[in-house]
Parts: sequence; structure tokens; C-alpha cells
Amino acid sequence: MCGVDKGTIVVVDDEDNIADLVGMYLERDGFRVLKAGTGDDGLEAFRTHRPRLIVLDVGLPDLDGLEVCKRIRLTSQVPIIFLTARDGEVDRVLGLELGADDYLTKPFSPAELVARVKAVLRRTDGAPAPEVVQAGRVAIDVGRREVRVDDAPVELTTKEFDLLRFLAERPGLAMSRQQILDGVWGYDWFGDARTVDVHIAQVRKKLGDALTIDTVRGVGYRLESSRPAPA
Repeated sequence: MCGVDKGTIVVVDDEDNIADLVGMYLERDGFRVLKAGTGDDGLEAFRTHRPRLIVLDVGLPDLDGLEVCKRIRLTSQVPIIFLTARDGEVDRVLGLELGADDYLTKPFSPAELVARVKAVLRRTDGAPAPEVVQAGRVAIDVGRREVRVDDAPVELTTKEFDLLRFLAERPGLAMSRQQILDGVWGYDWFGDARTVDVHIAQVRKKLGDALTIDTVRGVGYRLESSRPAPA
């Protein structure tokens, strides 16, 4: 258990096993977690405890998560991450239009959810992103929009740069093609998900063995975390 109190997170999910698992991972990272099994209970927890962030299941037994989000947004911009078993385009776009900050499709990794929570909080708290992101032997200079391998410049297109940066800021996390499209091309971009595959292939070709982008079967892609160089 981390000894630092990072604030309160409300987890609204009617599946106890999911709520307990999410709660355990968040508490281990230093957050105080309050769990609610219905939309009404989630709204009450929000009004009473004013959390830093809400993890909100879309499929609740009374008010669904979209309605809960809509009511919260009448009075607050507290960050909201949706959990959904429905990966349909309508659900995803509607949720984001209502003001959600991110979404994860079930089944998901609790560790990935914790990473998403921390990333959303960094954005909403206004913490500056690092100007240079290091991924293996690759340095991604965000401010100058330059990529260097072992200090030698590598020319990437705008979208290739944005794709590399998106993955490098989430090292070790398996990202679906849809999540990559949302993060790099934007939520309002509707096109073929194979666009991601084409750009991944180009980034791999240009960077060679300087870093590893793995294909995660049935999911998408994962940029491997940097490993210390062997002695």
C-alpha cells in the first residue's frame, strides 16, 4: 500500500468482482476508493465526497452510466472514465460527447485502468507533460516535434510522430486500434482501423531496432517499456 493519499475516486459498477479488483489496484496506488453499485448511489457518493475522479460503468441496473454522466456534468467537470461492455461506435461517441475523459472496454487490465486514471488526472490537474519522452534509444522531443535515435535525427510525418508519442507516453500498455485512432486521429475521425497498421509499419521501418512496438493479438499494439542496457 502506498502511503501517499492521492485523493478519492468513486467506482460505480454493479459487478462486485470488478469493483473490488479496481478498488484494490487504485488503493494500492495511494487512492481512497468509494464503491457504488447503482447510478443513484454513484450520484450520492459524488455529491457527498466530491472525488477527484469517477470510474463509471455504462451498464448499470437503474440509471445507466450515460445518464449519470449527464447529471454530473450539469454541475461539475470532475474527470470521468467510462467502463463499457459495449464497444459500439454510438456508445463510445455518445459517452465522449457527454463529457467523459476516457473509456475502457471490458474485459480490461486493472493496471491499465490505473495508468489511465493517472494520465487523466495529469491532464486535468494541468501538470505539464515532459518535453522529451524517452523510449528505448529513441528521444521524442515534444516541443520541437523532433525524433532522434542515438542523437541522430529521424524524419517522421506528422501522424507518425503523434502515433509514436501516443504509444511512448503509455509504455507497456496494450492499446487497441480504436484507442489509438481516438488518441491520434481524434474522436471525430471515422475511417478504416487499418490506417493504424500502415502507420505502425512505417514507424517500425524508420526506427528499426531502436525500440520495440509489439503486435498484441486480438487487441492492437504495445510499445515496450525501456529496459536498462546490459552491463
